[in-house]
Amino acid sequence: MSTVDKMLIKGIRSFSPENKHVITFFKPLTLIVGPNGAGKTTIIECLKLSCTGELPPNSRSGHSFIHDPKVRSPLSNFILHLLYLLSFLDVKVAGETETKGQIKLRFKTAAAKDVVCIRSFQLTQKTSKMEFKAIESVLQTINPHTGEKVCLSYRCADMDREIPALMGVSKAVLENVIFVHQDESSWPLQDPSTLKKKFDDIFSATRYTKALEAIKKLHKDQAQEIKTYKLKLENLQTLKDAAYKLRENIAQDQEKSESLKAQIKELERTIEGVENNILHAETTVKELRKLQDQISMKTSARSTLYKLQQTQYAALAEENEDTDEELKEWQSKFEERITLLETKINKLEREMNDEETKSSLLLQTINDTTREIGKLQAEADAHMSLRHERDLAIQRIFTKYNFGSLPDAPFSIDVALNLTNRMKTRLSDVEMELQERKNSNEMELKFLWDRYVTANARCSEVDSQKQAKYEAKSGILRRMKEKENERDLAERELSSLNLSHIDERERNLQIEVERKTVLLGEKDYESIISQKRTEIFSLDQKIKSLYREKDILASDSEDRVKLDMKKEEFESCKRKLKKLLEDNKERIRGVLKGRVPSDKDLKKEITNALGSLTKEYNDLNSKTMEAEKEMKLLQMKIQDSKSHIVKLQKDVDAKRRFLVSKLQALLQTPGDIDSFPNVLLESMEKRDVQKSKYNIADGMRQMFDPFERVARAHHICPCCERPFSPYEEDEFVKKQRVKSASSAEHMKLLAVESSNADTNFQQLDKLRMIYEEYVKLKKETTPLAEKNLEELMEDVTQKSQAFDDVVIILKMQLVGVLAHVKAEKDAIDVLLQPVETINRIWQEMENLKPQIEDLEYKLDSRGQGVRSMEEIQLQINSLQNKRESLSADVENLREEQKFLNSDLSNIQMRWHALREEKLKASSILHKVKKAEEDLVILVEEKDQIELDEKHLLEAVVPLMKEKEKLLQDYEDLKLKLDREYDEHAENKRGFQQDIEMLMTLNNRIKEYLDSKKVEKLKDLQERHGLSESQLQRCDTRKQEISTDLNKSKELMRNQDQLKRNIDDNLNYRKTKADVDELTHEIESLEEKVLSIGSMSSLEADLKKHLQTKERLLSEMNRCHGTLSVYQSNISKYKIDLKHAQYNDIDKRYFNQLIQLKTTEMANKDLDRYYNALDK
Repeated sequence: MSTVDKMLIKGIRSFSPENKHVITFFKPLTLIVGPNGAGKTTIIECLKLSCTGELPPNSRSGHSFIHDPKVRSPLSNFILHLLYLLSFLDVKVAGETETKGQIKLRFKTAAAKDVVCIRSFQLTQKTSKMEFKAIESVLQTINPHTGEKVCLSYRCADMDREIPALMGVSKAVLENVIFVHQDESSWPLQDPSTLKKKFDDIFSATRYTKALEAIKKLHKDQAQEIKTYKLKLENLQTLKDAAYKLRENIAQDQEKSESLKAQIKELERTIEGVENNILHAETTVKELRKLQDQISMKTSARSTLYKLQQTQYAALAEENEDTDEELKEWQSKFEERITLLETKINKLEREMNDEETKSSLLLQTINDTTREIGKLQAEADAHMSLRHERDLAIQRIFTKYNFGSLPDAPFSIDVALNLTNRMKTRLSDVEMELQERKNSNEMELKFLWDRYVTANARCSEVDSQKQAKYEAKSGILRRMKEKENERDLAERELSSLNLSHIDERERNLQIEVERKTVLLGEKDYESIISQKRTEIFSLDQKIKSLYREKDILASDSEDRVKLDMKKEEFESCKRKLKKLLEDNKERIRGVLKGRVPSDKDLKKEITNALGSLTKEYNDLNSKTMEAEKEMKLLQMKIQDSKSHIVKLQKDVDAKRRFLVSKLQALLQTPGDIDSFPNVLLESMEKRDVQKSKYNIADGMRQMFDPFERVARAHHICPCCERPFSPYEEDEFVKKQRVKSASSAEHMKLLAVESSNADTNFQQLDKLRMIYEEYVKLKKETTPLAEKNLEELMEDVTQKSQAFDDVVIILKMQLVGVLAHVKAEKDAIDVLLQPVETINRIWQEMENLKPQIEDLEYKLDSRGQGVRSMEEIQLQINSLQNKRESLSADVENLREEQKFLNSDLSNIQMRWHALREEKLKASSILHKVKKAEEDLVILVEEKDQIELDEKHLLEAVVPLMKEKEKLLQDYEDLKLKLDREYDEHAENKRGFQQDIEMLMTLNNRIKEYLDSKKVEKLKDLQERHGLSESQLQRCDTRKQEISTDLNKSKELMRNQDQLKRNIDDNLNYRKTKADVDELTHEIESLEEKVLSIGSMSSLEADLKKHLQTKERLLSEMNRCHGTLSVYQSNISKYKIDLKHAQYNDIDKRYFNQLIQLKTTEMANKDLDRYYNALDK
């Protein structure tokens, strides 16, 4: 149980804010006694506010609950009167005070823990109103572990909830029962709606209604959730079926992929064997072609050699009959003689070449010397012309600039240098003069410009002063306007106030306040009311003791009457129970299989029997639902299969249309899709043929240039190595070039045809994958899907037949079960009402037993009283009459005191209002005086500024004229000085250009003299004469050597004729031997060709093997394409399975099913709870 220990009150109503008042509450009872106005009710109000946070009635939102800041001590009244007097002296005082109140309550919680509740408030008196606010709310507890105080700050609303919870008593009970205010204690006599609300708050009756509404709302929300869960479950079922279908497709495609891989491996082994056969056949064909090439090459070489042999035989002057050894001996002797002659000829040729080289060097030396001499002579002539030009330039400058007399021309180098230095000195003097003139001009211009800047600054200063004066004048006018408005407003406010009337009203109210205060003190209402309340309290104690004695006397008779009534009621219930059991005994035995349970367990047994029957019926119903669900699943699979077949047919039609359109675009003729493999094969063969033609032509074209180079380099035929004559060589090269030029055009044509054939084949090859997908869809996928659909249809037919059989069996069983359940249910329904009545009577009997026993025990333990009931009643009536008269007197005194207090407070409030009005009038009067003084000062300032503006306007005109005159003088002088300076500068530039030209001529003359080209010219002339004499000697020696060389060559030619005859015989015999040898080699090669076989049979075998390879490759490519399709389908299915919607689909489906079932069970429990609460 919670108890209140202590309470501290500070600054609440009549409790002083400077002192702390502590009230201790003793056990088991604490009486609060005091005169009127002592604060007894305030204690109850503080208890109620601390526990519930509710302010007492008529507290004006807390303004009258906190200690009034205006109620002060005599010293405070003296200070207030002094402030009042100061207000007439225009002394400003602050009109704001405040009072802080605090309630600190210590109590024990329901758990017997000490808790201190602190609530603080503040009431502030402002100029026109009072402001109340709660400062803080704190709960202090003691930490059981450390023993330290723990403070927790709360908002007021949280504190209002926390304290009733700690006390274990509801806020309504604290507010309306325990700490009810005397002005609100009559709430049981108020209107029914308010009374109902109070009782509902006290007894918390609305909790059941709210609980029912919450259960109903929760039931509705869960029903909606069940619908949502069912939809989610159906969606998850669909996703689960789709995932199962994807896994099944992956398994099927993987099986087909494995079979295709095995087939591809078998095809690869077969292709490897065919490639070995092709390699052997190609090797044989290459060997045969090589032998044929050798035969043709040797045949052409033999024919070439045979033609050479006939040509050599025809060219022989005479056929020598000597042996080869003799001819070779003759050849070696001739060679020795020819070698000696060749050695002499070579020696003479070397000497001839040496002399020619020497003469050519001398000739080159003579030519170089001649060029150098001519060049130096030209430079000498140019030097003389430069000297002449220099002399003329000096004469022209001296004449133009009056430098005085000159010596006779031509001038020597020293004279020309002296004259040039004189001119350069004169130029430097001119430059210094020009610079001095420029400096003097700048100083004159600067002097004038400084005067202009000074005048301009004075003008700007006067303008800025004018602008400042204008702005100051505008600000003064604006301030004057504001002050006039402020003065007019204050005068209007002052005119509305009557100061003499206010003073008279204030004196009258002060006299009235003093009179009311004296009257209230003389009557001393609080002491009289306290005395009468003490008498009333003593009378109440006496009345309570008499009532207690009366109750003790009356309770015995009342308990005996109650005991008789309870026993009679118990016997009546016993008879009713026995009668009901006898009437329904047979029915109970029929329902419970011959058993009759005790009265206590009867209702439980009947309920269990009904539950078992309901469960059996629900099991049969659930089996039917599962069968129907399985049928629906099969029907959904059939629907998916049909949609899949329709989709496959659409894909087949789309691919067929696409292939037909592409074939028509490529072939430019209507094409059938079945002819696509033949079209692809023809395109591939055409591409190969065009490519082979292009390769052959390219190989032939690449041979033309090497043939031409070989023919030009070795003068032989590149094919048969036959020597070429110059004419034959030229004809061969010409033919090769013509063929190369014509083959270029042919190559371009073949390249275009090959590119077109290759492009056509590439486009058809791209369509091959689509064609294979089309064939697969048409011949494999679609039949497989139709087969699956047929299997599903057969499965559905079988299961539907089985389902129909099950349904028939279940219906037959259900009819029997339902008939049995119906009979038992009817019997139970008939028994339900009697069983409920039996259970209720039994409960009543169980409740009556302890009551009867308690009453019997009470009557045995009590004794008899002394006085009679009538005596006690007479004494109670007399004491009550006396108490009522005293209460009426107390109420009258309270009313009279309340009337006087209210009258006094009203008069005080009116007095304070008048004082505030008087203070306001004095402040307005002060404002008017201040505004008039400010206006006078502002008018003086404005007049002074206007006078200053007039003086500035008179001073600015001559300054402007002076500034313009100075600017014009500055511009005129600048123009004049610039013109004179430009003339002098132009003369100086002309003089400088003439001197620079003269300096250039002098530098060129000096460079020529420094280079010493005169001495070099004389030296070259001497060397030129010496080289000409040496050249004449070389020519004489060359003529002598040429005569000896011609004689030696003539002798060499005679020997050559004889040697050529011997060489021709030897070459003829060699060529004949080579022809015989080639004939023998050709015959041996032809025998090898006959042993190998014919070329046509080998090429036929090779073509057959190639066709077999192409067929196997196409089959393997088809298998690869089909395998890639299967693999792409597998990856696609796996990607689909990786989608978030298929992740843990079985687990999600199972969890959703559990959630749905548990929610349905919870909803059923909510129904039962609602029905139980509703009863």
